[in-house]
Amino acid sequence: MVEFRVPEVDYTRYTNRQLAAIPLVVLVVALVVIGGWYVMTGSPVNQGIAFTGGTEVQVAIDGPQSAAEEQIRSAFSEEPETIRSVPAQSVYVVTFQSEAGSDGISAAALERQAQDAGLDVRSVSSVSASFGANTQVLALGGLGVAFLGMSILVFAMFRVFVPSIAVVLSAFSDIAIPLALMNVLGIELSLGTVAALLMLIGYSVDSDILLNNHVLRRSGDFYESTYRAMRTGVTMTLTSISAMVVMTVTATLFGIQLLAAIGTVLVFGLAADLMNTYLLNLSLLRWYKFEGVSR
Repeated sequence: MVEFRVPEVDYTRYTNRQLAAIPLVVLVVALVVIGGWYVMTGSPVNQGIAFTGGTEVQVAIDGPQSAAEEQIRSAFSEEPETIRSVPAQSVYVVTFQSEAGSDGISAAALERQAQDAGLDVRSVSSVSASFGANTQVLALGGLGVAFLGMSILVFAMFRVFVPSIAVVLSAFSDIAIPLALMNVLGIELSLGTVAALLMLIGYSVDSDILLNNHVLRRSGDFYESTYRAMRTGVTMTLTSISAMVVMTVTATLFGIQLLAAIGTVLVFGLAADLMNTYLLNLSLLRWYKFEGVSR
C-alpha cells in the first residue's frame, strides 16, 4: 500500500481570503470584458456566420499576403468581414457577415465577382440569417442546459451548500474567462468553440468533484486529502493542456482555423480550471471544514 506523505509546507501561510482573491479578481475582470463587449456590440462575444448568417468564399492566390488581400478586396463590391489566410494551402477564407449585404448581393453573385476578377474559387458556402439564429438558440440553449444539469447533479451528490456552490462557481468561472479571452484574441463563437465550452464544463466538474470527494468523503487529514487529489487532478489537467497546446500549434501551422480556435479556448479554460480548483474551490472547502461547520 502506497503511503502518501504531505510535504512539509506551511499550508496556513495564506488565508482563505487571500487564496480566493486571485480567481475572484480574474473572474470580475472577465465579466467586465464580457459586459463591455455586450454594451459595444450587442453580443457578449463575437459570433461567427454559423450563428449570424453569412457567406464564406475560399479562394486560392499565390504571392505576398498583403497583395493577395488587396486583390481580394478589390474583387468584391461588398467589403469582406474577415480575410483569413491558410498558408499551407495558399488559400484565403473570405467571409461576409450577412448572406445578403446592404446592396442585396447574394452568394452566387459573390462567386461570380471572384471569378470575374480572376480568382481561383475553391468553395462557396452560405448560412441564412434565420437558420443562423435558430442554430444560435439551440447551441447556447444546450450550453445553458448542460450547466444547469451539472449544477443540479453536484447539489444532489454533496447535499451541502458550500462544497456544491464551490464546484458550480468554479465551473462558471472556467467558462467566463475563456469567453472574455475570445473577445480579446478575436476568436469568434462558433459551433466548434461552443463544443469546447461544453468540454470545459466536464473538465471543471471532474477536477472539482475529485477534490471535494477526497476532502469530504475520504479518511485522513484535510491537507493529506488535498495533496492526494492534487497529485491526480493536476497531472490530468496538465496532460490535457499539453495535448491541446500541441493540437493548437499544429492546427495553426496547417491553417486549420477551427481546431486552432478550439485548442486555444481549451488551453485557457484548463489553465483557469487549475486556478479555480486549487485556489477558489480549495479555499471554500477549507473555510467549510475549519470554520463553516463549527458555526
